[in-house]
Amino acid sequence: MATLQPDAPFGGTLAAYGGVFVAGSIVWGMAFDGYRPDRVDVLGAIICLGGMAVLMYAPRSA
Repeated sequence: MATLQPDAPFGGTLAAYGGVFVAGSIVWGMAFDGYRPDRVDVLGAIICLGGMAVLMYAPRSA
């Protein structure tokens, strides 16, 4: 369905969803499942959120 979206900046929306999903999954696991993330989990979430920020906020040529 993502490839059928007529809106050009939809990729940024999808990137935001992906970044928040990864980080939110770790937070959910901590809050409700007693999961303790290690450094690699935290680093991966930071990388996902950083990538999301680049995709959403980087200047683009119109």
